[in-house]
Amino acid sequence: MKLVISLHLDDISNLEYIHSVLKLGKITIYKDLRSPTCKLVINKTDLQEVFFPLLIYHNIFFLTESRIGQFNLAMYVLKNDIKMFNEIPDIKNIPTVFEIPKNSLDYTLLHFFRNWIVGFTAAEGSFFIKCNNDGCFQLKQRIHTNLFEAFKLIFNTDRKINTSNNYSQFGVSSKSDIQKVINFFSFSGLHPLVGLKYIQYVKWLNSLRESLRYKKLNYPEA
Repeated sequence: MKLVISLHLDDISNLEYIHSVLKLGKITIYKDLRSPTCKLVINKTDLQEVFFPLLIYHNIFFLTESRIGQFNLAMYVLKNDIKMFNEIPDIKNIPTVFEIPKNSLDYTLLHFFRNWIVGFTAAEGSFFIKCNNDGCFQLKQRIHTNLFEAFKLIFNTDRKINTSNNYSQFGVSSKSDIQKVINFFSFSGLHPLVGLKYIQYVKWLNSLRESLRYKKLNYPEA
């Protein structure tokens, strides 16, 4: 058992930051691939003795269905000292470690939710300018209705969640909504974006500053 975080090699600074904070695992670089990557690998011992206990102590947990399932399975295997794959029961019979919010409002009440959105944005978010010069912020992942409705509550917008091809997409572009996005990422005291996503965010802000439509918004100091 191990935890692997894999990113494009251009985003290695992100992995180096995570490694410097957790002080767990080892970073490996794969330059010979068509798409060069870097991986942070945390072994079973560090997961069992440090990382998972840290999550439990601070009452922090995963919020997307795939990661929830993986975490519950990992905890079950560790607690029951399972050695063989055929000893693992049906996934439906594996107990959950944390109670997941039952509605969108409950997500917003999680003490870590806003910082979680920062991390989720680093993985699944985009800051970009459309061909018509609209500034856009977008979050996209497999359908998760309550989670994406919670994004609407956090960013205080009535924009409809787009659902198609088994994916949910939250996106905003109006001046008022873009200001809320800037306030969230620059003026809320949350953990900052890091790595390539931070670079993307800064370039996006610079483009907005030069836009006739968005130039009068309140921006952080350049």
